[in-house]
Amino acid sequence: MIADAFRRWKHARRIRAAEAEIAARSFSPAPHGLNAPLVVSLTSYGPRLSVVGKVLQSLMRQTVAADRVILWLAEADMAKLPQEIAGLGVEIRVCPDWRSYKKIVPTLQEAPGSYIVTADDDVYYGPGWLEGLVAAADTGVACHRAHRVTLDGQGRPRAYDDWDRHITAPATGPLIFPTGVGGVLYAPNAFHPDVTDAEKFMRLAPSADDVWLYWMHRLRGSRPQKVGGRFRVIEWPGSQAENLRASNLGTGGNDRAIAAMLAEYGWPEG
Repeated sequence: MIADAFRRWKHARRIRAAEAEIAARSFSPAPHGLNAPLVVSLTSYGPRLSVVGKVLQSLMRQTVAADRVILWLAEADMAKLPQEIAGLGVEIRVCPDWRSYKKIVPTLQEAPGSYIVTADDDVYYGPGWLEGLVAAADTGVACHRAHRVTLDGQGRPRAYDDWDRHITAPATGPLIFPTGVGGVLYAPNAFHPDVTDAEKFMRLAPSADDVWLYWMHRLRGSRPQKVGGRFRVIEWPGSQAENLRASNLGTGGNDRAIAAMLAEYGWPEG
């Protein structure tokens, strides 16, 4: 009980520090310097809409400027969007209700020649978050937070819980598995053409977009890069009523998606 209270106190202290840090950002963002547009793309839904404004504030005040920041919503959630978000300069767009895939698939369809950086709608992003990803854009796929896939004796992925989780040092290679909570940059043409096939991703990995996206860029020969050290996940209060990450871990959702992807596509070698 005392330990729980201490954790809550520490989290509250981090939240206060994050809010103060965002409010204090007063720098002029630098141009990204890429050879194509840079788009930050995310989604949200009912239970998270009360906190997504904090996320958007952190994304709009980065040391490197994106050309566009797009928040994709299902039609049913448009009326629930807090009014204060309208003045942040974010593009608010409607798309089919593809669950977590809303954060990237509509942008891939609309801006296929762009560098696309995905973000989650429930965590704090520091001021140099985007700059760190842009600096690694030549890799094709770059992330702040990743696991390393471990393989069994037949060269196939072990159970998700048996991977090297939350690696804390920079690393690059085919077994680096980006996790979307830290943000991921994808270069133009990083994905297999099936990446926007809604029938397939909703059938094979309906709640495991990290798994689907990993397979899609690995099939194009990607060598993802994890940048920086440990990425601390600071979740905004009130955002965890429904947590897809916990659901995938607790119910084996990632392992089911991995098995389905292996059956459909095999293991992307090399």
